[in-house]
Amino acid sequence: MAAGFAGYREILATRHAARLLTGTLVGRLPNATAAIAIVLFVRAEGGTYSLAGALAAVYGVANAVGQPVLGRLVDLHGQPRVQLPAALGSALAMTAFAVTGTEPPALAYTAVAAAGLFTPPLEGGLRALWPAVLGGEDRVHTAYAMDAVAQEVMFTVGPLLVTLWSAQAALVVLSVVGVLGALSVVVSPPSRAWRSAPREAHWLGALRSPGLLALLGAFLFVGIALGSITVAAVPYADGHGGEAVYGRLMAALGLGALAGGAVYGARQWAGVPERRLRVLVALLAVCYLPLMLRPGAVAMVGLTALSGVFLAPCIACAFIIVDRHAPAGTVTEAFSWLVTTFTVGASVGTGVAGPVVQAGGALWGFAVPGAAGAVSLLVLLATGRVLAAPAGRAVVAASSENDPNRAAEPRFSSGDRA
Repeated sequence: MAAGFAGYREILATRHAARLLTGTLVGRLPNATAAIAIVLFVRAEGGTYSLAGALAAVYGVANAVGQPVLGRLVDLHGQPRVQLPAALGSALAMTAFAVTGTEPPALAYTAVAAAGLFTPPLEGGLRALWPAVLGGEDRVHTAYAMDAVAQEVMFTVGPLLVTLWSAQAALVVLSVVGVLGALSVVVSPPSRAWRSAPREAHWLGALRSPGLLALLGAFLFVGIALGSITVAAVPYADGHGGEAVYGRLMAALGLGALAGGAVYGARQWAGVPERRLRVLVALLAVCYLPLMLRPGAVAMVGLTALSGVFLAPCIACAFIIVDRHAPAGTVTEAFSWLVTTFTVGASVGTGVAGPVVQAGGALWGFAVPGAAGAVSLLVLLATGRVLAAPAGRAVVAASSENDPNRAAEPRFSSGDRA
């Protein structure tokens, strides 16, 4: 296993790799901390929890809409011409919200919606860059796992950063930091040189791939599972120590995912990723079930960590499948759709778990993630044929255009460019 972890060091030692990974993570900090920063700011301004939740929800919805749209623009026009203006627009909108506050409400809603809508698709952009930077297919797959692990670190550390300043200053500081991160990425030689492959003109873009649609359908329910845990843990924590226990449960969830992703990416896996994803999702669903036991706080922290172990491996494996099924010239958009679907699923999960917890308490609340994981597995099983890799397509190709799918799309003329 030690030799496997050496793969991480090898990737980070590759020219531009550490800079791109770090810049992307820093650039995404405003997005990772937006929900909690908005809630804390609204409360500091004297606003209600309802207003805070509504503004955070508007940001999330706008972000889910903007990611695939901006991802398509990146595929069409390149990274610097889209990512940096988007980052500046998002930062200016969030700064305006911090300066003007919650009055009038219409202005506050407009500002947070703009901040979410213009959040740059740095996550999808990084995955589009890995093949050109790293070259070999195995190294790219390891980078995907490392990327998933780094996300868990960011989403664990990010909320802690919000508490370093006042609520208003946090919105501004993190927005500026996000622009600097995006700037570091887009001025790098790989980002400036990257070009998407010529794409077949079609209004559906990446969504015309049946395999990608099947994957998105499955990951909607993975997101629901994750979102529901954050709600189900609240009544459990109320009866076992309050906010401190809740914080430990959420930290354990992230640490479990971090550990699982690190181990998963430290070795090479035989077989096609579509079959491997079915196994990983099955294990993910099974590991959610013990949460219904609701033991004492110490044991519950351990079970929560276990429930997160297979999350990062599922995400890393999904990245590979996106590469295999994204139509030519849509790789950034395809990755952005995965981000959007997972985000929407998590939001749905919190919404579904609320009434379930209200009606049946923590027991039934913890039943939701297990059920959602099972439905995700059923989707993967039902769509097994369309998820099979298209014949004649390379999984990952290292090229200046970073297009993993050079085969011409059926039903479209190869001369019809978008």
